[in-house]
Amino acid sequence: MYKRRKTLALAAAATSAVMVASGCSGGGDDGGGGGSKEATWVINSLPGAWQSVSLAGGSVYTIQMLSGTIPYTGQWQPDATYEYDMDVLAEEPTLINDDVDEGPVSWSITLADDAVWSDGEPMTGEDLRVTWMLSTSPDEGYCTDCDPRDSSSYDKVDTIEVDGKTATITLKEGEGNPEWMGLFDAHSIAGGFLPAHLAAEQDLDIDDPDDLGEYYDWLHAERPDWSGGPYVIVDGDLENEVVKEPNPNWFGETEPALDKITMMYNTDEGTYVNAFVNNELDGANPAQYSEDVITQLQDVGNAELSIGEGSTWEHLDFNMENEQLQDVELRRAIFTAIDRDDIANRNFGAGYPDYELKNNHVFGNDSPYFVDHFEGESQGTGDLDEARSILEDAGYEGYESGGTLTLDGEEIGPLRLGSTDTAIRNNSLQLIQAQLAEIGITGNIEITDNLGGMLTELEFDIAQYGWSGSPYFASSPTTYWYSGAGSNYGRYANDEVDELVLAAGNAPDLDTAADLANQAMEIVVPDAYVLPIMAEPNYFFVNSDRLANVHDNLQSSYRATYNIGEWDVVS
Repeated sequence: MYKRRKTLALAAAATSAVMVASGCSGGGDDGGGGGSKEATWVINSLPGAWQSVSLAGGSVYTIQMLSGTIPYTGQWQPDATYEYDMDVLAEEPTLINDDVDEGPVSWSITLADDAVWSDGEPMTGEDLRVTWMLSTSPDEGYCTDCDPRDSSSYDKVDTIEVDGKTATITLKEGEGNPEWMGLFDAHSIAGGFLPAHLAAEQDLDIDDPDDLGEYYDWLHAERPDWSGGPYVIVDGDLENEVVKEPNPNWFGETEPALDKITMMYNTDEGTYVNAFVNNELDGANPAQYSEDVITQLQDVGNAELSIGEGSTWEHLDFNMENEQLQDVELRRAIFTAIDRDDIANRNFGAGYPDYELKNNHVFGNDSPYFVDHFEGESQGTGDLDEARSILEDAGYEGYESGGTLTLDGEEIGPLRLGSTDTAIRNNSLQLIQAQLAEIGITGNIEITDNLGGMLTELEFDIAQYGWSGSPYFASSPTTYWYSGAGSNYGRYANDEVDELVLAAGNAPDLDTAADLANQAMEIVVPDAYVLPIMAEPNYFFVNSDRLANVHDNLQSSYRATYNIGEWDVVS
């Protein structure tokens, strides 16, 4: 059903000598001297919290920072096939009933007998149960003040019954989940599942909503000295870096080969190439494209480099609580003035000329479920005449270039254009700023290093950011547009869309879910809440003379860190 994404491999033209390790090197031992085997990896922005369930922590940066520490039940592989994690599982999950009409949907998950946390405590069904409750919305009553970024799949669960290593998940009557296997896998909001026993060590009762709320806060606020994966975080913070070492109680078939992995947070992509050449870092899988970095790395002999259409798609969202932006005609005019192709071409055209604009929020252009929802639509075209016509018909004045847009004598804007500090987004916002000026609107660019905080606190009027996807899609519309979803950052609300997106996540099969998702888009596009730009190309590089078994996974938010337990040095 899912097609492999297009990938362009950029082969290095020459081979350089193995870099020599030094005390300040990110590379450590070269694999032949019997010394410490180390690697240094770059994460290109700050994680917002120590766990990824919350709104503030819900980013790929948090997920990757935690890689190798959070156990999960399965994951999509680079070739878009799905694999259960048989280190963690005793057997593949068992679907007991998938027919909503025949009674509640249910399935069971049994964890491996030898699956333990890094402190030696066994993993049990209680870990799945506590992760479920931590991921539910406050209205469910399990967790006081929890703010999960997407509770839609978890709020469907009626009960999780635990019998030692086995958890039996039963959905509420009438609820379905065509992607049921994903509740605790690598693509879930926790990136897997979390420990239950640490709550009891703090005298917290996970069945008391207030206590569970305290546990939720503790998990997000405190650096985890626990792990359920091949590595454990032994040092670091949320401002500079984390350091990982092998988990002494790792139970998996493959022992971690590296003695130390340092993950540095570095938003200055201009430093990457020099640091790589100077052996200060071994690789990265940045969330944003950089033509400069890609071009320079093509001339570095020991750089294994690839670029492909990623799962993260760039888009613009309005702040619907801005009173002026509650006018759909103003929103339509703004989106019409914005030229998506100009933004895409200037950012990606030279290094990735095969780019395609994203005309469907949920499905890629190669998906069997793709429908072009922007065919014949003026939004994103940069058609200034059409934008001005929309404004004129709606009673606005001052929409000519050089004017000041007003309605009933009141100036429209200035509008805050918010995003993170990357070359692509900075360039994009500057283009948008100029395009808005053509219809009399001042745009003030505001850059943040805390994307989650900016979005959660509505500190923007138009925000550009990316949604990181996976081959799952049934719950995506709920994540994006459901009025009660914490991840619906711009506060879009439409009763008909709510009904459609909830039905998509509750569909009996994927075909039905896809049809409902496309029906929702037929409403969302004219409402002019979100303007997709394109699925951003993702690039990845690694020192091929230093590290082995490291490659990108464009299907996963973990990216190249998805198999961190298999990383090794070149022997």
